[in-house]
Amino acid sequence: MVSAFFSGTETALMSLNRYRLRHLAESGHRGAILAQKLLSKPDRLIGLILLGNNLANILITQLATYLGYALFGDAGIAIATGVLTFGLLIFAEVAPKTLAALHAERVAFPAAFIYVPLLKLTYPLVWFVNLIANSILKAVGVSTDDVESQPISREELRSVVNQAGGLIPKRHQKMLLALLDLDKERVEDIMVPRNEIVGIDLDEPWDEILEQLEQTPYTRLPVYHGDIDHVVGIIHIRRIFKLAQADRLDKETLESELRAPYFIPESTTLNQQLLNFQAERRRIGLVVDEYGDIQGLVTLEDLLEEIVGEFTTDPTAHSRSIHPQPDGSYIIDGSIHIRELNRVLGWRLPTKGARTLNGLILEYLEMIPEPGTSVLINGYPLEIVQTKHNAVRTVRAQPQLLKYSQKKK
Repeated sequence: MVSAFFSGTETALMSLNRYRLRHLAESGHRGAILAQKLLSKPDRLIGLILLGNNLANILITQLATYLGYALFGDAGIAIATGVLTFGLLIFAEVAPKTLAALHAERVAFPAAFIYVPLLKLTYPLVWFVNLIANSILKAVGVSTDDVESQPISREELRSVVNQAGGLIPKRHQKMLLALLDLDKERVEDIMVPRNEIVGIDLDEPWDEILEQLEQTPYTRLPVYHGDIDHVVGIIHIRRIFKLAQADRLDKETLESELRAPYFIPESTTLNQQLLNFQAERRRIGLVVDEYGDIQGLVTLEDLLEEIVGEFTTDPTAHSRSIHPQPDGSYIIDGSIHIRELNRVLGWRLPTKGARTLNGLILEYLEMIPEPGTSVLINGYPLEIVQTKHNAVRTVRAQPQLLKYSQKKK
């Protein structure tokens, strides 16, 4: 029983989840506090356990040899050796270690109440044993200084979230995993392309500008002269409405209400940009390349949708680039980002390489296809409906073929 105690509790203490142990200790769990204290000096704990375990096993050996010889003479020594080997293996090693591995906390926490005072009583002997052992390790180049537990990596945390099962709702799991992926993606992966930016051109007639302001579905719009390269600021539609109600709205007043444009390098990660938006108290920014040329536009909403998904119950109704058809297919704008397409429809088109559906098709075919051309990518049938200016403008897409979706499962 003594040998089984030392063997089992060693496995239990070493099998404890260090992060859960830290949480329980911070919550005031007495057993967890003692176990954490013991594990903070693993060399002392192991020295104590092995000292007790070896002492118990040596005493068992001596006792078994004496009884075997007393009962059966010289043959009893061989009998005792066989019985003792079997008994120690089953009752002092395999059974207690298996029990401890299955119920680590239930074994380790009560044992900690025994080990703490026992370590104090045997400290001089344990210290002497560790001194010799640590000296040997240092002689071969192994440091025995206290080493803090390694922080959990992103991939390890991803595995923890995936294995949480029913402890975390599926939707929350997806959000946590999306947060972990923010450092992998850049603003250029989610930006609205330059040719799709909707803004106010101050060189247009004032009546057309007013009509655009009245009909726009957006809260903020870039304002420029001629084209987006000559952007002068960002306008908040709510401010314009107040001026219009007071009959004070004209081009000069509109320009006076502009906020300076906010520029974002295209290589900025989504995680960093989320922090930048918060620090700058901004919700919209213009993405620029290494030469300072405007490549697109990104908003805080775009970033949040990468984490929580679309803000509507019917994502296809929210997307201006995806149009569901009665036959179950979709008419899709070729300029749509593949990440947005995957997020809205729950598809798994490849995101490495090309960023838009047009780019993906051109990369796959290595040519500019004619209308009517069909291609199968990752099990998704794609038919080119329209090409214009050397680009795929419109695609008819079907859901993934059954045999491909079954392979994924």
